[in-house]
Amino acid sequence: CSRPHPPCVRRTCSAASSPWPPGPPTSSPRGALPLAESSTRPLPACEVECEVPSMLPNMEEPLVGGRSEKTGGPGESLLVIEVKKQLYLAGPLIVGSLLQNVVQMISVMFVGHLGELDLSSASIATSFAGVTGFSLLAGMSSSLDTLCGQAFGAKQYHLLGIYKQRAILVLTPLSVVVAVIWAYTGQILLFFGQDPEIAMGAGSYIRWMIPALFVYGPLQCHVRFLQTQNIVHPVMLSSGVTALNHILVCWLLVYKLGLGNKGAALANTISYLTNLLILALYIRLSPSCKRTWTGLSMEAFRDILSFLRLAVPSALMVCLEWWSFELLVLFSGFLPNPKLEASVLSISLNTLSLVFRIPSGLGAAIR
Repeated sequence: CSRPHPPCVRRTCSAASSPWPPGPPTSSPRGALPLAESSTRPLPACEVECEVPSMLPNMEEPLVGGRSEKTGGPGESLLVIEVKKQLYLAGPLIVGSLLQNVVQMISVMFVGHLGELDLSSASIATSFAGVTGFSLLAGMSSSLDTLCGQAFGAKQYHLLGIYKQRAILVLTPLSVVVAVIWAYTGQILLFFGQDPEIAMGAGSYIRWMIPALFVYGPLQCHVRFLQTQNIVHPVMLSSGVTALNHILVCWLLVYKLGLGNKGAALANTISYLTNLLILALYIRLSPSCKRTWTGLSMEAFRDILSFLRLAVPSALMVCLEWWSFELLVLFSGFLPNPKLEASVLSISLNTLSLVFRIPSGLGAAIR
């Protein structure tokens, strides 16, 4: 047989066993042309491997996720391929988030070697800073996930740099307001009935953390700017370098320079600044950000109210979740032995916070 056969399912057919047309030939109606001789003569017998495409689905095969795709390897389903893609993004996001969160934990660990009062004061101060400052800045910067993600999907790449600058412009004056609150942390804690020694120690610790406010906001904006472009490995590497550098900085400030818990608080600023500088240099020099970062623009000063309409609800969602954990540490100051209780609870919640970064990174990969 010389007829071409479309490829699909291998099937062996014999032309001699099924003559064409089936049945005896019939005579043509009156006035009609006679049938061609070749249409009534059976084809010669032959064995041919026909490739006949199957247009109907197999009834034993599930409609969703049942067929295997060869693009990701032999026998890999769409589900396996999608899981690999998600893990490729989620892995660096999880590691980067863990390394960013571990900075303040390392500071508290160094303070823990100075004494029980220093540890409880640093724990209360860190929780107060998270409730009143860091959660607010992180929540408002999370609006860039939506804004930059939409702009990147619409291929309006220049808008990503404008949104990042606009977010930094909004977070900077907000940091000034939070800094004023932090300056009176000791008096605020005393007003709410905290232990006087812990309140004064926490107030001293958090005042040395005030410069970190003005670095943490831009740092979060840079991280969101890169994540929405699926650029996750530089964030992970910069966070790793920062975490390693933070150990050295804490050791120098706390022990070598003799600053004690104040040195641990100041080390947060230095490490956040290191991370920010690394990401800023990457955005400025890397070809990956050539389309999305076009330099400073006056467009960042426009439409700030639209940004706030999205940033405020985003901040509320993040803050309410963050506060539910940090308030526990603050409330531990009202227990009979506040120095011990605040220290123990702070260690437990810091460990829980690290574990929480795993589902958080997976969720960020889906966005």
